[in-house]
Amino acid sequence: MENIAYCGLYCGDCPNHTGVIADQARDLRKELRRYRFEKTAELLSTFPFFRVYEKYNDCYQVLGAMVKMRCGKTCRNGGANPACKIRKCAQKKELEGCWECGEFENCEKLDFLNTNHGRAHILNLKKLAKQGPEAFEQGEKHWYKK
Repeated sequence: MENIAYCGLYCGDCPNHTGVIADQARDLRKELRRYRFEKTAELLSTFPFFRVYEKYNDCYQVLGAMVKMRCGKTCRNGGANPACKIRKCAQKKELEGCWECGEFENCEKLDFLNTNHGRAHILNLKKLAKQGPEAFEQGEKHWYKK
């Protein structure tokens, strides 16, 4: 239950929680430094076909930001956004999660998740409401679903 966020997403599938993107960004930055790729990018940017390499430093900075995208705690233990309206609402209503609320399918607090998750959270919440947290953890969970 600890890995199930109030919104129905599964923290165990979150790339910020698992650190998979942060680790790969860290490793790529390390390799780019090892090969002094900034010099290669500088040279390549002088050719019309490779002008995009003029933005190499921006790319490197974005990778640095990705390295910092780690969340060592689950939603239930204070991870992710500390000001999360979804978490606050569920806690105020003394719910284990949104699946215990009859209004989750039309809840505007969940709408911002649509960009990154499509309808995954709604599908998860339906499954949680029908089967309960234990069965949900054992079955298929959605991270993104159109």
